[in-house]
Amino acid sequence: MSASLPLERPDWAIDPARAADVAARFIAATLESSGQDGLVVGLSGGIDSAVATGLAVRAVGRERVHAIRMPYRTSSRASLDDAAAVADALGLEPGTRDITAAVDAFLAEVPDADAVRRGNVMARVRMITLFDASQARRALVLGTGNRTEWLLGYTTLHGDEACGLNPVAQLYKTEIRLLARYLELPRVVLEKAPSADLWEGQSDEDELGFTYADADRLLHHMVDEGLMPRQLEALGFAPDVIERVSARMRSQAFKRAAPPVCDLGRPDPDAA
Repeated sequence: MSASLPLERPDWAIDPARAADVAARFIAATLESSGQDGLVVGLSGGIDSAVATGLAVRAVGRERVHAIRMPYRTSSRASLDDAAAVADALGLEPGTRDITAAVDAFLAEVPDADAVRRGNVMARVRMITLFDASQARRALVLGTGNRTEWLLGYTTLHGDEACGLNPVAQLYKTEIRLLARYLELPRVVLEKAPSADLWEGQSDEDELGFTYADADRLLHHMVDEGLMPRQLEALGFAPDVIERVSARMRSQAFKRAAPPVCDLGRPDPDAA
């Protein structure tokens, strides 16, 4: 199945040239201020990690970007090949850390874990791997999660959402795809169906129950413009889709907030 996202730029989408320029300057400035030597990124073979990695190479040069593939035993061979194609296009030599042994050791203690729990373990083991590599290399972990996933809560806390900086967090999936084309990344990452590749045949859009193209347009009008359900229906959105997206945003809101801290009246050391 090919991706459902359009190649034409919607009128609400950020110009990819502007997004690339702003993101590259953000990456370079953040790395400089951190005092670290480079960046570490998980290269999955998907479009989000490809774009984030492409921006990083554009910002600080390929010598300072270390990409790591982290397959599990059920991961698609095509994902490894696609990650290699992205790395080759960017002039990178990716490392490979197989997470199977670590994941299976944990899951052996919880044999009744369902697919979601298993997927969360994989996502968190991958992030352990990246942060370990970041410590070894004096590097920041580069985030790859997009705005659509963030708003819908389609992310794993302390898993794929964990990072030291994220240049693509305010870009919808549609804008990520436009940016991939602008960066001239391999065509395969534009055409493949979005998937976290946590189990065989897993598809983001099948799990969500709607396409990213529909979600992006709806979220733009709902969140960025603040339109109400009646106004959204007037734009052609089905009431059941509006309710499903709204319900998901409400139920996953805890993922978008910092952990609550009990306020005992002590001063904030970082307050101005």
